[in-house]
Amino acid sequence: MLGRSHRKASGFSLLAKQMWGPPRHRPTRPERQCSQRPCAQRSRNCALHPLWTGPVPIPRGTQQSPINIRAGDSVYDPRLKPLQVAYDAASCTYVWNTGYLFQVEFDSATKGSGISGGPLENHYRLKQFHFHWGAVDEWGSEHTVDDHVYPAELHLVHWNSVKYRNYQEAVTGENGLAVIGVFLKLGAPHQALQQVVDVLPEIKHKDARVALGPFDPSRLLPACPDYWTYAGSLTTPPLAESVTWIIQRQPIEVAPSQLSALRTLLCSAAGEEETVMVNNYRPLQPLLNRQVRASFQATEEGPRG
Repeated sequence: MLGRSHRKASGFSLLAKQMWGPPRHRPTRPERQCSQRPCAQRSRNCALHPLWTGPVPIPRGTQQSPINIRAGDSVYDPRLKPLQVAYDAASCTYVWNTGYLFQVEFDSATKGSGISGGPLENHYRLKQFHFHWGAVDEWGSEHTVDDHVYPAELHLVHWNSVKYRNYQEAVTGENGLAVIGVFLKLGAPHQALQQVVDVLPEIKHKDARVALGPFDPSRLLPACPDYWTYAGSLTTPPLAESVTWIIQRQPIEVAPSQLSALRTLLCSAAGEEETVMVNNYRPLQPLLNRQVRASFQATEEGPRG
């Protein structure tokens, strides 16, 4: 999940002027030990994208994201109603390679295209969606559930159009953003996702973009309305603690070939040494004194994949 910022020298020195450009060297395994974790979680932590392997000047915040959701510790809140989702497919404009991931943009001036209800007090307008994924199927998601790691995670980013004049203001504003997180697991091909996958060869290199649309991203949401919600932050600079996270309990299924297509993208621009775009997730952050609320009463462990 992304925000707008320039990063200084050190771990963020190559986060480009387009908000979140990539490091220009090949991903390497950092010199750090992973222990006291399930195997997939240890491997995930030892395969970080170069963006997160050096010194990271994060704010002294108490609501950083992503987190490990402990289902048994989440609190059922009967006041949490189903999320109301209504997107205008015609507002989809283009998909582009940011150098860190690929992002599908929407006309954020389109009124009524967004979400409301659930944990939200206002209507939040859709701005973009993007994915995070790993180099292999054993990791890739930013959030985890009871230390379970999914191979990828979808983020649909919305801004509070009642409280703020535009997305840029909302990014660092109180209750400025709302992000729906959806886990991806391997299974059957996902028909809606294929429309996006089909254009990825056209944006292989950093800064490439191609028109896409119409596209209704509600087709990427799971059928089950259950979710967890908590107060968190962006997961790339400026790491602002402006996000109401809405993490869907049920993952969606995607085919192995669809997930592999994401790994064909490059962090590098045309003419540069090729750097594969993988492991583009931020490490887990401590929950501290926050509470994770659930819209459902847990009778058993959540869906896995």
